[in-house]
Amino acid sequence: MPRAGGSRTSGCVYTPQGVDESSTHLFTERVTSATSSPTAKQSRLSWEGVRRAADKLTTPLLPDDYLTLINPLWSSRELRGRVEEVIPETDDAATLIIRPGWGWHYQHRPGQFVGIGVQVGGKFQWRSYSVSSAPVKSGRTLSITVRAMPEGKLSEHLVKGLTPGTIVRLATPNGDFVLPDPPPPKTLFLVGGSGITPVMSMLRTLDRRNSMGDVVLHYSSTTPERMIFRAELQELHEKHPTFTFRERHTDADGIFALDNGTLGELCPDWREREVWACGPGPMLDAAEGHWEAAGLEDQLHLERFSLALKGDGGEGGSLSFQNSGKQIDVDGATTVLEAGEQAGVGMPFGCRVGICHTCTVTMISGTVRDLRNGAEFDQPNEQVQTCVTVPVGPCVLNI
Repeated sequence: MPRAGGSRTSGCVYTPQGVDESSTHLFTERVTSATSSPTAKQSRLSWEGVRRAADKLTTPLLPDDYLTLINPLWSSRELRGRVEEVIPETDDAATLIIRPGWGWHYQHRPGQFVGIGVQVGGKFQWRSYSVSSAPVKSGRTLSITVRAMPEGKLSEHLVKGLTPGTIVRLATPNGDFVLPDPPPPKTLFLVGGSGITPVMSMLRTLDRRNSMGDVVLHYSSTTPERMIFRAELQELHEKHPTFTFRERHTDADGIFALDNGTLGELCPDWREREVWACGPGPMLDAAEGHWEAAGLEDQLHLERFSLALKGDGGEGGSLSFQNSGKQIDVDGATTVLEAGEQAGVGMPFGCRVGICHTCTVTMISGTVRDLRNGAEFDQPNEQVQTCVTVPVGPCVLNI
């Protein structure tokens, strides 16, 4: 499911056309050779130096152009992965097993998300989804779990239209909705629907490390059949006496309410626990209010899959992207990020819900309005978050 770090989008940091500078470190090697003379200086040859020399020899093409003919995953321009398997979880959800290529480090923290770009209808569509597998430094694959959303063009394709062998683009793991190391002695997970995906990475990590402490999971889903990972969660419950798994099927049992004493019945010592909550917006709003009223908001960690829109939209306007020379006219409901993507600009993005600030770019002139609270930004050369702002009249962006 798609997401944001610390809060997230149902369904972040990387520029699709670029490569994270840290990923190039993977390719850097120093080869030291010495002459037989003890006073001779050592010579150093970097891999980047070799690449620059190869660039000149292969002009107008680049070495990557030849390497990717041999193996599509051998690219240092962008992070790529190959879909190894698509595993159905429910009628409308599936887990994608992905083998990343050069530049990928298996060092994500349990609970983080990754960006994935897939070509649909001749155009790359980008979204972010939770990593549902546990981090394994020596691993060769990772998994994301996606639920097809009625309004989600990409999620529907990933669940029902993607075939093994497909090459996808990847963005590095991101997000603050993570399990700390070491984990707290007492943990409560409040989960609804596809909000189980980041929590599953946490639980698999605890299981793999044999460090399952006093953990309570309350998982709400409309029916047992739509409950992702239900069988695996039941197995973990049987395996670990310290892990309590409670199901709620809302079609039969109704919505779980926090303000009527039900939480105390579910988990009498909830005030003593670190809490991670992920799911539909109304559930998270209720949790936020409940923990704030108890004066325990510092113990609550939220992950949202959609924007909480409280402000009005903008009037719309013309967006000019200075560096790329692109321009587009949009209405007041289309974010600057979405407009840039529609115009074919390589917009940076992460969570897409205003949490991670990966999408921030410089607005040279104009005015934008924040969809979350209605605040306006109109200073020259101001930094704006493109995923949560809409134009109010003409704007010029430095990208």
